Amino acid sequence: MIIAENIHKRYGNVEVLKGVNLHIKKGEIIAIVGPSGAGKTTLLQILGTLDKAEQTVPSRMELNKTSVSELTDQEISRFRNQNIGFIFQFHQLLPEFSAIENICIPAYIAKKGKAETEKKARELLTFLGLSHREHHKPNELSGGEQQRVAIARALINNPAIILADEPSGNLDSNAANNLHELFFKLRDTYGQTFVLVTHNEQLANMADRKLTMKDGVIVSKI
Repeated sequence: MIIAENIHKRYGNVEVLKGVNLHIKKGEIIAIVGPSGAGKTTLLQILGTLDKAEQTVPSRMELNKTSVSELTDQEISRFRNQNIGFIFQFHQLLPEFSAIENICIPAYIAKKGKAETEKKARELLTFLGLSHREHHKPNELSGGEQQRVAIARALINNPAIILADEPSGNLDSNAANNLHELFFKLRDTYGQTFVLVTHNEQLANMADRKLTMKDGVIVSKI
């Protein structure tokens, strides 16, 4: 599902990634841990095609059987929209839109029909226990509810891969625990592959595998 080989990334004189190798199977939940500055978020951004690995060294990145390094920028944008869902620490919901409107945005970008999209959004809201919050705006939702809306938004296009950067970092412990359990329920229900960057040891230890990064490389795989 995800193959990344010899991934390097440099910002100016700072080498952030120093030859990362990563193979992830379909349906796995992988946690990436390590100290701040280890390169975790940079790696996640490259896996999510939001950034590119260095082109000066030979590397390989294949997502869902597609060699993304061979795609044009326009093709990458289309691929990302159709194949990758993102969940961030701060939900990044648009405050002027209701829960269902926020969820539908990626599907509208993919030019899916309104009726089809809203039906799927309501199915996700029901699955996530938020059907009664459909028309509420973000400031009318709790932190846990906002994060579940963000998860529904990430799932609306049925992506094969979900990438999450500190998804529970802004939640209280009870909401964080509920979110962690939800990831496994989602994997079992929809079959997505999850890559989670986290400082939460409980979440990391629940994952199928825990990868530890330090100084721009993966130093252990459990």
